[in-house]
Parts: sequence; C-alpha cells; structure tokens
Amino acid sequence: MHWIALSSIEISVIRKLNEQNKLPLRVYVIVPANLLNEISSFKVHNDLVLKVGAGLIFADDYLASRTAALFQPYSDNPASSGKLLCTQEEMCSLAEKIIKAGLQLVIHALGDRALAAALTTIEAIGKGRRNRIEQAAVINEELLERMKKLKVIVSVQPRVVASEFSVWSAVEHLGPNRARWLFPIKTMLKEGVLVVGGSDCPMEPLNPLLGMQTSVTREAFPEEKITIDEALRMYTVDAAYSSNEENVKGSVEKGKLADLAVLSCNPLSVSLYEIENISVELTIVDGKVVFSNDAS
Repeated sequence: MHWIALSSIEISVIRKLNEQNKLPLRVYVIVPANLLNEISSFKVHNDLVLKVGAGLIFADDYLASRTAALFQPYSDNPASSGKLLCTQEEMCSLAEKIIKAGLQLVIHALGDRALAAALTTIEAIGKGRRNRIEQAAVINEELLERMKKLKVIVSVQPRVVASEFSVWSAVEHLGPNRARWLFPIKTMLKEGVLVVGGSDCPMEPLNPLLGMQTSVTREAFPEEKITIDEALRMYTVDAAYSSNEENVKGSVEKGKLADLAVLSCNPLSVSLYEIENISVELTIVDGKVVFSNDAS
C-alpha cells in the first residue's frame, strides 16, 4: 500500500503502528514536504514492512474546485484558470530538500500549467531519478513528450478518471479539446510513459479490482481504455517499480516476498464488467495466511 500521509495525525498513527509492530501489510509512506521534519526521527523496525520512501509537493489542487492550475481559463468560467500553490523557485527548493533527505520526489499536479511546472522542477533538480507525478490530469502533446523524455512515472486513479467525466462533467468545464487529453492513459502507455494505478481512497473506493475494471471499460473517450493485461501491470509490477521495490514485489517469482492474493476468478477470463465482483479467497503475507474466505 502506498500511503500519502497528509497530516501530523496520520503520521502519528503510522508511528504508533510501527512502534507496536501492528502494521498488517507492507506500507510505502509518502510525506508532504512541509511534514518531513516529523518523520526525521522515525525508527523503522522492518523496512520490508514500513518504508518512508517519498516526499510530496503539491503544485496545485483539484479540477472539481477549479483550483487545478491551467494555462487557459476553465471553459465555463473565463475568470478562473486555477492557481499554482508555490512558485517555480519554491517548488525547486522543496524538491531539493526531498532529494537531499534521500527520498523519492513525488509532485501532485493536475492542470497543464501545474504539470509544466512539475516537469521544469524535475529537469532542474531530479533529472535521472525515478520521479513520480500524482494525477497528471490535463495533458497535451508537448507535455507528453517532456514526460516521456524525463521518464517520469505517472500515478493515476481510474475511479477518479470516471468521476471527472460523470460527476464533474469534464467536457463542459474544460471543453472537448482539453477533455480529450484528460487522463489519456492508453496514449501515455503507447508513448512509453510508465503509468501506475491507485484508488484515491477515501474519496473513491479502495478496491483495486474496481479500479482495473474502470480502466478497461472507460466510457469517456473510449480510445483511452486499456487492456486487462495493462491494468494488472499498473497495480502490480509497475506499481512496485514506482517505489523502487520491483526486486522484491509486484510479481510471483523466486526470491521475491511471499505476498500473494488468491482470487476467485481469473481477471483475464471473466467479462470486463465482472472484474469488480471477483473476490479475494486467500491472502498471504510473508508466507503466512492472514485472511481466508474459508472459515475452516
């Protein structure tokens, strides 16, 4: 699980679970840049269970509140184009602080203006590293080329993609041209950009199988829906790569951690609209059964 700890309270919960050795699964913690001091004294008992791995910068906010930073105003509100939460200089300074702390650089950027600023920061500070962008919602061809060149990792939440179109009405708010480039997952994969999948829980359901189904049955601009093979990679081996853990996680191979989920059906053989109904029959962590659907 990749846990973006957004508050001091969340960090204290992680600290307590770690001290009491009560984390029930492996956790990769991503900490906002303004809270880095709170994890400096963390004493991790087992870095295969808990890893404080990344620092997070917020370049902008969200599309639904029209606070995602765009180059051009929102189509239904010419007076608003969102805003950047920090200057380019401040973003570079925060990125340098994160990298000096030995952490992965993660930048939350939704709007095209915010994404451009994030890529400029990576070019200046983090080039050559496994840098990650959360959301990367509003893209264009120029930004896509920069992402590809810099080999950034893009973390998306397929249920958020669906909600942006069905609940927020992205076509109305962004216009059809920009909406076409909203979360173009298939295009990014075709261009060689590594895309990983998440949930955005608690804003969206946690179930990764639901996220996979949403990504393969996309209704808005269906040319951007992906295959189930691609969806599985987003949530397994590529997700492990995004946190520098592909040598121990993400696939069933000799020498990797014995963490396994046994499903009731093969996601490759059921109807695409039935994937979310697949249940977990057995969960194994570190070679030990921690959950079973069979009470006996």
